[in-house]
Amino acid sequence: MTEHAALLAADSGGAYLSAMVVTAPDLEAFLLATPFFGGLPEPGLDLLMSMLVERRFDAGATVVAEGEPGRSLFIVKSGRLAVSKRTNAGSVIPISVLERGDFFGEMTLIEMQNRSATVVAEAPTVLYELTAQNLYACYKADIQAYVIVLQNINRELCRRLRRADDRFARRAAGNDN
Repeated sequence: MTEHAALLAADSGGAYLSAMVVTAPDLEAFLLATPFFGGLPEPGLDLLMSMLVERRFDAGATVVAEGEPGRSLFIVKSGRLAVSKRTNAGSVIPISVLERGDFFGEMTLIEMQNRSATVVAEAPTVLYELTAQNLYACYKADIQAYVIVLQNINRELCRRLRRADDRFARRAAGNDN
């Protein structure tokens, strides 16, 4: 069997369209290149890969809504997502855009609070979901992998905080002029 298997499907006009099946080595390479899974040894990566559930969303679909309970995080395999927050007056403020390799939803796992923002698919999107229950199972089965994942989450949260600090400082500096 080849590393990639081609699937053929007939469309309504009888033409055949091919699609590639993602193999475990492809998924492993993708995950290791993301900030969430970077640096994981193979046993820990294999464990976490076995826990991921693929989720697909059409353009315009709300993946998570601000204020709703949440017990999972998502890694973006493909697509584009818009992150936003509502003001007290009800207007929507864009926060960021997420693309391949980004992850979101980690805050609800760490602080066990409701979702802090709304995330909407701007294009057809494929995500990998990891639940809090599975992350805890990782903790019980492979503490080293668990610690690396938490370090990776913390690094990404620090990067986001720095970007937010920079935006805040630029906005404040603009108000001084």
